[in-house]
Amino acid sequence: TTKIPFRLNQNQALLTFEDEEVAQRLIKMGKHTVNLDNKIADVRVKPFTLERGIKFELHVAISGKKIKVSEVPELSIHEDWMRDKLELNFYKSEKGGGEVENVIYDKRSRTAVITFLRPGAANSFVRCTKYPFFVNGKCYRLSVHPDTDIHLEKFQLYCGISKKTILLKGIQETEDDDESVQDMIEIHFQKPSNSGGEIEKIKYVSKGGTWVCFEE
Repeated sequence: TTKIPFRLNQNQALLTFEDEEVAQRLIKMGKHTVNLDNKIADVRVKPFTLERGIKFELHVAISGKKIKVSEVPELSIHEDWMRDKLELNFYKSEKGGGEVENVIYDKRSRTAVITFLRPGAANSFVRCTKYPFFVNGKCYRLSVHPDTDIHLEKFQLYCGISKKTILLKGIQETEDDDESVQDMIEIHFQKPSNSGGEIEKIKYVSKGGTWVCFEE
């Protein structure tokens, strides 16, 4: 599930309660009188709707027989010879390797796909990002990556609604810093005598604005 952004503007605050009923009760009341540093402020409690969110399942399958190789050196040798060199290097690898079933080499992109005969042989190279490759008495470094199959399932859009969160508007500016004002707001709305309850998260903005993100 992707994070859903919400724009919090100047002199506004967002409060997320542990209990959904508390948030809905405060919304129905509409207005609240809050004591901010010995100043009485009438703030408005508003419900709000988030933008659309996206849900999907990401499936990643890592091959146990194939690895991808990049940064193959540009050498003036025939492609078949380079293919044989790659096969020989990975067949005799100190990392494990084993008998190679197939090598697909692309000279233009300087990449190759090595397929081993034994299942699980590719697992030896999962954490090997740089692999020594010996050709004509020289040692080059190849980049090795696991071969993965990635696809999405159950992709869907949904409307983001936070029933446990309220939006406060019209908070008067004071000489106190944001953190102090935020603490005073939190104390007020946590008290059952003010129809409040336990608060999970709170965010207050006195100047400018900021983006906050919601997760399902």
